[in-house]
Amino acid sequence: MKKFLSPDFLLNTETGRQLYHDYAADLPIIDYHCHLPPKEIAENHSYQNITEIWLRGDHYKWRAMRINGIDESFVTGAKSDWEKFLKWAETVPFTLRNPLYHWTHLELQRYFGIDKILNEGSAKGIYETCNQKLQTPEFCVHGLLKKMKVEVIGTTDDPSDSLEYHQAMGKSDLQIKVLPSFRPDQSMAIADPVRFRDYVGKLGKSVNISIDSFLQFMDVLKNRHDFFHSMGCRVSDHGLERFYEVEWSESELKSIFDKVVSGKIPEHLEIRKFQSALLLQFAEWDFEKNWVQQYHLGALRNNNSRMLGLLGPDTGWDSIGDFSQAGALSSFLNSLDKNNRLAKTILYNNNPSDNEVMATMIGNFNDGTMAGKVQWGSAWWFMDQKEGMTRQLNALSNMGLISRFVGMITDSRSFLSFPRHEYFRRILCGLFGEEIEKGELPGDIEWTGRLIRDICYFNARNYFNWNEK
Repeated sequence: MKKFLSPDFLLNTETGRQLYHDYAADLPIIDYHCHLPPKEIAENHSYQNITEIWLRGDHYKWRAMRINGIDESFVTGAKSDWEKFLKWAETVPFTLRNPLYHWTHLELQRYFGIDKILNEGSAKGIYETCNQKLQTPEFCVHGLLKKMKVEVIGTTDDPSDSLEYHQAMGKSDLQIKVLPSFRPDQSMAIADPVRFRDYVGKLGKSVNISIDSFLQFMDVLKNRHDFFHSMGCRVSDHGLERFYEVEWSESELKSIFDKVVSGKIPEHLEIRKFQSALLLQFAEWDFEKNWVQQYHLGALRNNNSRMLGLLGPDTGWDSIGDFSQAGALSSFLNSLDKNNRLAKTILYNNNPSDNEVMATMIGNFNDGTMAGKVQWGSAWWFMDQKEGMTRQLNALSNMGLISRFVGMITDSRSFLSFPRHEYFRRILCGLFGEEIEKGELPGDIEWTGRLIRDICYFNARNYFNWNEK
């Protein structure tokens, strides 16, 4: 029986072990899409305890606790941090075969040097050990990032954000590059007129004006897009259920905008037209600035209306959606490509049934102008576990070029999540190692090792345009 989380964890062949330890393990990390708070990076935040850094905001853990019958007061409620940690520790043994079990113990090992199994009995000792270390300078945010060799972080930022913390970091001696990403989802969220009107007001305040028309609304969004570029942003990001195949006119968009800001609920077709028009405009701005655009497709969000009302969005009530993706996605990309205005693009799917759709869709729009211009992104959200990553890597290998893949992201809100890159690298090396030893791939370790290093680090470093003016 192999030891749990040994140095050869997930590496079942000698070749896989060689590929990982010699080529992948020590590479820096480029995490080009995550939800880490820029304020905490800029201020080099120090955490009071392990609950603050590990459990607050982590809806993966929250969902597991709820499924395990833990009362909400121990999840997002008023219970003490120790009580919440204890309930998580009690839940961990029941997460066997869920990636949370691997991630939990990888994070305890890699950051805190703890190789004990977390459960009710070990909880107190682990809690105290972690808390003691968190009070030292090495466990402030900058120390945690350096420990994991993080080189670049791409945060997720609304157009109305001031980016004051990015500006502060740009003037500091922080060696890690922390850059904003333009995430304009709220600018298209017109289904709720009250929330949209509030957002229009917030967006206007970011440039010290009152937005009174659709044209002014678009001018402000363009202004913010330009401002983000001046702050080093070279990436846009969009969270969508799907694209739509609809036509619109400028007069319709003006009418829809006026209707919604007056408090009237738009029809479904009006929502689709408004979203489609804005997405196309954002894509053209991205092309003009040589940005990379990212599209996260297929999440069915905010399913539990009762808990949404109590806790708000992004608290663990989302799931995989079964939307039709191929036709409208193809139409959208083609509308840009036919005018030679398609920027570098990364597509992500939340439903594994769309794997082969995405793996083949990217081939439709890779035009030979550069390697891997249009990418299928890493296994995302519910898919970022061993089986999901393996399926994504296999589909991309079968239908594209895995060698040109830009690799892993954490998509996380936690500064303890970076071992997910290690998890991905071990799975990747394990796949190549097994096929080499079966004779399905040649035993050219030097060449295969080069491809491994590219996928884990160099492809991403070369793909993004962060150093361009």
